[in-house]
Amino acid sequence: MKWFWRVLGGLALVLVVAFFVLRVPDTDPAEMQAKYGAAPSRMLAIDGDRRVHVRDEGPRDAPVIMLLHGSNADLHTWQHWADALKSDYRVVRYDQRGHGLTGPVADGNYALDGFIEDIDAVADALDIERFTLAGNSMGGAIAMGYAIENPDRLDGLVLVDASGAPIEREGGGNLAFTLAGVPVIGDAMSQLLPRSLIERSLSQSVSNQSIVTPEAVDRYWELARYPGNRTATRQRFATPREAFSAEQVAAVEVPTLVMWGEEDSLIPYAAAGWYMDHLPNSTLASYPGIGHIPMEEAPERSVADLQAWLAEALSSEAGENEGTAS
Repeated sequence: MKWFWRVLGGLALVLVVAFFVLRVPDTDPAEMQAKYGAAPSRMLAIDGDRRVHVRDEGPRDAPVIMLLHGSNADLHTWQHWADALKSDYRVVRYDQRGHGLTGPVADGNYALDGFIEDIDAVADALDIERFTLAGNSMGGAIAMGYAIENPDRLDGLVLVDASGAPIEREGGGNLAFTLAGVPVIGDAMSQLLPRSLIERSLSQSVSNQSIVTPEAVDRYWELARYPGNRTATRQRFATPREAFSAEQVAAVEVPTLVMWGEEDSLIPYAAAGWYMDHLPNSTLASYPGIGHIPMEEAPERSVADLQAWLAEALSSEAGENEGTAS
C-alpha cells in the first residue's frame, strides 16, 4: 500500500511543479496602460477611489450613446462603431468591472446589480443625463437589466447578440467560456491560460475569421491577465445568472434595436426572436454569415443600420418629449 501513496505523492508533486512552471504570469499594469490606455483613454474616478478606463469622444452637446462590451472583452471591441459615430454623437465606452484596464472590484461583486450601478456611476461622473445604451453579449444583458430598472434615463436600447433570453444553446459554444465554468479546471486554466486557448476561443465566437488577427488575440490574452482580472473572471462565472422573464422585458417601452449574427454559436439566433416577441417597441437587424460580434465582423453594415435607427428613434423620442411638454 505504501507504493500507492508514494506514486500518488510523486504525481501530486509533478503536477504542482508543472503548474508553477507552466503558469502564465500577470501582465505589467504600466505596460498595459501604455499599450491600451493612450489618448483618448482616461481613468475616470467613480465611487470614491475607484477608477474606470473610459473613452469619451464626440461633441459634448450631441446625443449620447454608451457602449458595453461582452464577457472577457474590452472597450476596443467598439472601435469601428466609435470611429463612425463620433462626428455626430457623443460616444462613451468603458472597460467594465473585472475587465480590461479597469480591473477588479474590491467587494468582488460581479452580479448584475453591480454592473448596472456602474452605468449610472459613469454617466453621473461624465455629467450625462440621458443616453442610448448598447451592449454586446454579457453587455447586452446588462443593458437590458438597466432598461428594466431605469427606462426613464434612456433614449434608446441596442441589444447586440445579447445574453439574458431564456434560450438554450445546443452544442457548439466557446471552449474558454466552457472551461471557465468548470470548478477546479476553470481555476487551473485561468492560471495557465495559453495564448492558443484565447485564439481558439475568439475563432469559435465568430464566423468572419478575418477579425481573428494576432493583434486582437494579443489584446484579449494580455488584458485577461491584467492583475486581478483572472480572479474576477472566476468570481463572475461562479455568480448565478438568471434569464429575464417575458413580463420584465415586455414592460420596457424604450425604442430598441435588436442586432444579431445569424450564425452566432454562443447565443443562438432564436434569442433574437425571443426579444423581438416580447419587446413592445423593437426593430430587428440580422446578419447572415455573421457570428457573435457583428460590430467587428460586419462593422460597416452594422453601424449603418445603427445610424439609420438612431436617426429615427431619437427624432421620435424628441417629438414625444415636445408633445409631453406642450
